[in-house]
Amino acid sequence: MSVSNFRIFPAIDLKGGQVVRLREGLMDQATVFADDPALPAADFARAGAEWLHIVDLDGAFAGHAVNAQAVEAILRAFPGKTQVGGGIRDMAGIERWLGLGVERVVIGTAALKNPALVKDAAGRYPGRIVVAVDARDGMVATDGWAAVSDVSIAELAHRFEDAGVAAVLFTDVGRDGLLKGVNLEATVQLAEATSLPVIASGGVAGIEDIEALIAAAGTVKGRIEGVITGRAIYDGRLRLEEALERAKAA
Repeated sequence: MSVSNFRIFPAIDLKGGQVVRLREGLMDQATVFADDPALPAADFARAGAEWLHIVDLDGAFAGHAVNAQAVEAILRAFPGKTQVGGGIRDMAGIERWLGLGVERVVIGTAALKNPALVKDAAGRYPGRIVVAVDARDGMVATDGWAAVSDVSIAELAHRFEDAGVAAVLFTDVGRDGLLKGVNLEATVQLAEATSLPVIASGGVAGIEDIEALIAAAGTVKGRIEGVITGRAIYDGRLRLEEALERAKAA
Protein backbone atom coordinates (compact mmCIF):
# COMPACT_ATOMS: atom_id res chain seq x y z
CA MET A 1 0.00 0.00 0.00
CA SER A 2 1.05 3.59 -0.50
CA VAL A 3 1.09 6.22 2.21
CA SER A 4 -1.83 7.86 0.42
CA ASN A 5 -3.96 4.97 1.70
CA PHE A 6 -3.13 5.67 5.35
CA ARG A 7 -6.23 4.89 7.39
CA ILE A 8 -7.64 6.58 10.48
CA PHE A 9 -9.66 4.17 12.63
CA PRO A 10 -11.76 5.99 15.25
CA ALA A 11 -12.36 3.56 18.10
CA ILE A 12 -15.47 2.56 19.98
CA ASP A 13 -14.69 0.43 23.05
CA LEU A 14 -17.69 -1.19 24.72
CA LYS A 15 -18.19 -2.05 28.38
CA GLY A 16 -21.63 -2.80 29.73
CA GLY A 17 -23.16 -1.51 26.51
CA GLN A 18 -21.54 1.91 26.98
CA VAL A 19 -18.73 3.60 25.06
CA VAL A 20 -15.67 3.82 27.31
CA ARG A 21 -11.92 4.29 27.19
CA LEU A 22 -9.58 2.44 29.52
CA ARG A 23 -6.31 3.58 31.02
CA GLU A 24 -3.48 1.09 30.39
CA GLY A 25 -6.02 -1.63 29.61
CA LEU A 26 -7.43 -1.71 33.15
CA MET A 27 -11.15 -2.41 33.33
CA ASP A 28 -11.48 -0.54 36.63
CA GLN A 29 -9.96 2.54 34.98
CA ALA A 30 -12.77 3.17 32.50
CA THR A 31 -14.18 6.56 31.53
CA VAL A 32 -17.67 6.54 30.03
CA PHE A 33 -18.07 8.74 26.95
CA ALA A 34 -21.49 7.70 25.67
CA ASP A 35 -24.42 5.61 26.82
CA ASP A 36 -25.62 5.00 23.26
CA PRO A 37 -22.83 3.58 21.07
CA ALA A 38 -24.71 4.43 17.88
CA LEU A 39 -24.25 8.16 18.53
CA PRO A 40 -20.44 8.35 18.21
CA ALA A 41 -20.62 5.92 15.29
CA ALA A 42 -22.93 8.32 13.45
CA ASP A 43 -20.71 11.28 14.42
CA PHE A 44 -17.64 9.55 13.01
CA ALA A 45 -19.49 8.83 9.77
CA ARG A 46 -20.49 12.49 9.44
CA ALA A 47 -16.86 13.48 10.00
CA GLY A 48 -15.92 11.40 6.96
CA ALA A 49 -14.52 8.26 8.57
CA GLU A 50 -14.47 5.30 6.21
CA TRP A 51 -13.39 2.78 8.86
CA LEU A 52 -14.37 2.12 12.46
CA HIS A 53 -12.61 0.00 15.07
CA ILE A 54 -14.92 -1.66 17.62
CA VAL A 55 -13.83 -3.58 20.72
CA ASP A 56 -16.04 -5.66 23.00
CA LEU A 57 -14.00 -5.16 26.18
CA ASP A 58 -16.23 -7.40 28.28
CA GLY A 59 -15.91 -10.05 25.59
CA ALA A 60 -12.12 -9.87 25.72
CA PHE A 61 -12.24 -10.96 29.35
CA ALA A 62 -15.16 -13.39 29.02
CA GLY A 63 -13.84 -15.11 25.89
CA HIS A 64 -17.10 -14.65 23.97
CA ALA A 65 -19.26 -11.80 22.68
CA VAL A 66 -20.91 -9.82 25.48
CA ASN A 67 -21.82 -6.51 23.83
CA ALA A 68 -23.28 -7.97 20.65
CA GLN A 69 -26.38 -5.78 20.72
CA ALA A 70 -24.29 -2.64 21.05
CA VAL A 71 -22.05 -3.71 18.17
CA GLU A 72 -25.08 -4.39 15.99
CA ALA A 73 -26.42 -0.89 16.80
CA ILE A 74 -23.09 0.57 15.70
CA LEU A 75 -23.18 -1.40 12.45
CA ARG A 76 -26.61 0.03 11.68
CA ALA A 77 -25.43 3.58 12.39
CA PHE A 78 -22.12 3.45 10.51
CA PRO A 79 -22.24 3.02 6.71
CA GLY A 80 -18.49 2.49 6.25
CA LYS A 81 -16.28 -0.50 6.95
CA THR A 82 -15.76 -1.90 10.42
CA GLN A 83 -13.36 -4.19 12.20
CA VAL A 84 -14.43 -5.87 15.44
CA GLY A 85 -12.42 -7.51 18.20
CA GLY A 86 -12.84 -8.74 21.75
CA GLY A 87 -13.44 -12.33 22.83
CA ILE A 88 -13.47 -13.83 19.33
CA ARG A 89 -11.90 -17.22 19.92
CA ASP A 90 -13.62 -19.70 17.64
CA MET A 91 -14.74 -20.00 14.01
CA ALA A 92 -18.39 -19.57 14.92
CA GLY A 93 -17.64 -16.17 16.45
CA ILE A 94 -15.63 -15.11 13.41
CA GLU A 95 -18.32 -16.18 10.97
CA ARG A 96 -21.06 -14.54 13.00
CA TRP A 97 -19.46 -11.11 12.77
CA LEU A 98 -18.56 -11.48 9.11
CA GLY A 99 -22.12 -12.57 8.43
CA LEU A 100 -23.44 -9.39 10.07
CA GLY A 101 -21.44 -7.25 7.66
CA VAL A 102 -18.23 -6.64 9.62
CA GLU A 103 -15.38 -6.23 7.14
CA ARG A 104 -12.56 -7.54 9.34
CA VAL A 105 -12.39 -9.55 12.55
CA VAL A 106 -9.62 -8.84 15.05
CA ILE A 107 -8.17 -11.84 16.90
CA GLY A 108 -5.88 -11.31 19.88
CA THR A 109 -5.67 -13.92 22.63
CA ALA A 110 -6.55 -16.76 20.26
CA ALA A 111 -3.69 -15.75 17.95
CA LEU A 112 -1.25 -16.74 20.68
CA LYS A 113 -3.14 -19.64 22.23
CA ASN A 114 -4.74 -21.11 19.11
CA PRO A 115 -2.76 -20.04 16.03
CA ALA A 116 -4.38 -22.77 13.96
CA LEU A 117 -7.69 -20.92 14.28
CA VAL A 118 -6.18 -17.75 12.82
CA LYS A 119 -4.57 -19.59 9.94
CA ASP A 120 -7.76 -21.51 9.20
CA ALA A 121 -9.86 -18.34 9.31
CA ALA A 122 -7.41 -16.37 7.17
CA GLY A 123 -7.40 -19.22 4.67
CA ARG A 124 -11.19 -19.21 4.46
CA TYR A 125 -11.52 -15.42 4.55
CA PRO A 126 -8.30 -13.94 3.13
CA GLY A 127 -7.77 -10.28 3.93
CA ARG A 128 -10.50 -10.23 6.57
CA ILE A 129 -8.59 -11.37 9.67
CA VAL A 130 -6.46 -8.96 11.72
CA VAL A 131 -4.03 -10.26 14.34
CA ALA A 132 -3.93 -8.09 17.46
CA VAL A 133 -0.45 -7.90 18.94
CA ASP A 134 -0.99 -6.20 22.29
CA ALA A 135 2.16 -5.72 24.29
CA ARG A 136 3.60 -4.65 27.60
CA ASP A 137 7.33 -3.89 27.41
CA GLY A 138 7.57 -5.62 24.03
CA MET A 139 5.95 -8.90 25.14
CA VAL A 140 2.51 -10.07 24.00
CA ALA A 141 -0.35 -9.49 26.47
CA THR A 142 -3.47 -11.70 26.39
CA ASP A 143 -6.88 -12.23 28.01
CA GLY A 144 -7.96 -8.61 27.84
CA TRP A 145 -4.38 -7.51 28.61
CA ALA A 146 -4.62 -9.19 32.00
CA ALA A 147 -1.76 -11.63 31.33
CA VAL A 148 1.68 -11.20 29.73
CA SER A 149 3.31 -13.99 27.73
CA ASP A 150 6.94 -14.77 26.96
CA VAL A 151 6.43 -14.18 23.23
CA SER A 152 7.72 -11.00 21.58
CA ILE A 153 5.54 -8.92 19.29
CA ALA A 154 7.75 -9.59 16.26
CA GLU A 155 7.75 -13.33 16.89
CA LEU A 156 3.96 -13.46 16.99
CA ALA A 157 3.70 -11.42 13.78
CA HIS A 158 6.13 -13.75 12.00
CA ARG A 159 3.89 -16.74 12.72
CA PHE A 160 1.17 -15.38 10.45
CA GLU A 161 3.09 -13.77 7.59
CA ASP A 162 2.10 -16.42 5.07
CA ALA A 163 -1.39 -17.09 6.44
CA GLY A 164 -3.33 -14.46 4.48
CA VAL A 165 -4.10 -12.12 7.39
CA ALA A 166 -4.95 -8.52 6.52
CA ALA A 167 -2.75 -6.76 9.07
CA VAL A 168 -1.16 -6.77 12.49
CA LEU A 169 -2.71 -4.41 15.03
CA PHE A 170 -0.03 -3.32 17.50
CA THR A 171 -1.11 -1.76 20.79
CA ASP A 172 1.31 -0.53 23.41
CA VAL A 173 -0.86 -1.31 26.45
CA GLY A 174 1.25 0.87 28.72
CA ARG A 175 0.26 3.93 26.69
CA ASP A 176 -3.34 3.09 25.88
CA GLY A 177 -5.78 5.75 27.02
CA LEU A 178 -3.05 7.89 28.58
CA LEU A 179 -2.50 10.39 25.74
CA LYS A 180 1.27 9.95 26.14
CA GLY A 181 1.87 9.80 22.41
CA VAL A 182 1.99 6.77 20.17
CA ASN A 183 4.98 4.41 20.51
CA LEU A 184 6.41 5.36 17.13
CA GLU A 185 9.74 3.59 17.59
CA ALA A 186 8.18 0.23 18.45
CA THR A 187 5.64 0.58 15.63
CA VAL A 188 8.37 1.23 13.07
CA GLN A 189 10.47 -1.63 14.42
CA LEU A 190 7.55 -4.02 14.02
CA ALA A 191 6.84 -2.75 10.50
CA GLU A 192 10.50 -3.33 9.62
CA ALA A 193 10.46 -6.81 11.15
CA THR A 194 7.37 -8.15 9.38
CA SER A 195 6.03 -8.17 5.84
CA LEU A 196 2.50 -7.59 7.13
CA PRO A 197 0.83 -4.17 7.26
CA VAL A 198 0.89 -2.73 10.79
CA ILE A 199 -1.87 -0.71 12.43
CA ALA A 200 -0.68 1.46 15.32
CA SER A 201 -2.72 1.88 18.50
CA GLY A 202 -2.32 3.23 22.00
CA GLY A 203 -1.41 6.68 23.26
CA VAL A 204 -2.41 8.95 20.38
CA ALA A 205 -2.45 12.45 21.89
CA GLY A 206 -3.02 14.74 18.93
CA ILE A 207 -2.43 15.53 15.28
CA GLU A 208 1.34 15.35 15.79
CA ASP A 209 1.09 11.60 16.32
CA ILE A 210 -0.89 11.22 13.11
CA GLU A 211 1.67 13.22 11.17
CA ALA A 212 4.59 11.27 12.66
CA LEU A 213 3.02 7.94 11.74
CA ILE A 214 2.27 9.07 8.18
CA ALA A 215 5.89 10.19 7.81
CA ALA A 216 7.13 6.91 9.27
CA ALA A 217 4.94 4.93 6.88
CA GLY A 218 6.94 6.40 4.03
CA THR A 219 10.18 5.02 5.49
CA VAL A 220 8.92 1.43 5.77
CA LYS A 221 7.41 1.13 2.29
CA GLY A 222 3.92 1.99 3.49
CA ARG A 223 3.70 -1.00 5.83
CA ILE A 224 2.16 1.18 8.54
CA GLU A 225 -1.43 0.88 7.35
CA GLY A 226 -2.99 3.32 9.76
CA VAL A 227 -3.75 4.23 13.36
CA ILE A 228 -6.52 3.64 15.87
CA THR A 229 -7.46 6.58 18.05
CA GLY A 230 -10.12 6.93 20.70
CA ARG A 231 -9.60 9.04 23.82
CA ALA A 232 -7.92 11.91 21.93
CA ILE A 233 -11.04 12.29 19.80
CA TYR A 234 -13.46 12.01 22.71
CA ASP A 235 -11.43 14.49 24.77
CA GLY A 236 -11.32 16.96 21.90
CA ARG A 237 -7.53 16.89 21.60
CA LEU A 238 -7.76 15.50 18.09
CA ARG A 239 -10.26 16.64 15.48
CA LEU A 240 -11.18 13.57 13.46
CA GLU A 241 -11.84 15.72 10.40
CA GLU A 242 -8.31 17.13 10.56
CA ALA A 243 -6.76 13.68 11.00
CA LEU A 244 -8.69 12.37 7.99
CA GLU A 245 -7.62 15.37 5.91
CA ARG A 246 -3.95 14.83 6.78
CA ALA A 247 -4.21 11.16 5.88
CA LYS A 248 -5.76 11.93 2.50
CA ALA A 249 -3.15 14.59 1.76
CA ALA A 250 -0.22 12.27 2.47
